Amino acid sequence: MERFTHLDESGAARMVDVSGKDVTARSATATGRVLVSPAVVEALRGDGVPKGDALGVARVAGIMAAKRTPDLVPLCHPLSISGVTLDLEVHDAGVAITATVKTTDRTGVEMEALTAVSVAALTVIDMVKAIDKDAVITDVRVEEKTGGKSGTYQRGARETSRETSP
Repeated sequence: MERFTHLDESGAARMVDVSGKDVTARSATATGRVLVSPAVVEALRGDGVPKGDALGVARVAGIMAAKRTPDLVPLCHPLSISGVTLDLEVHDAGVAITATVKTTDRTGVEMEALTAVSVAALTVIDMVKAIDKDAVITDVRVEEKTGGKSGTYQRGARETSRETSP
């Protein structure tokens, strides 16, 4: 059985020692959604929301968040991030968010991609809350990661018994 890498033999939290790992090109893509009312969708597709350019502000917030992940998630390593792309797309039910983070380092950037999506989603909610106080963040998850010893991971590429409902 696999063990949690962030716990030592006694169960105490620890930062994983990555000094023995090879420096390789690595990337991770995460996605998420913000479900909003039809009024918000109309505003995002039209004249905008009262606070301004919701999608532009959310994009910058997500990029900034990726760079600050070790400040937010205690056991994450500070990494040299090579690039972050963050796309927000308005759909009939809300906003789809995709973040891809790249690095050349000793550990992956999955947490940075998840943080980028999460903070972008929080920012969308902050920007639209005057119109829709019921907006919901959902489906934040890693879709793909590349690089490192474990190679490439793609969501759905291998069978899983994990349920998608709580």
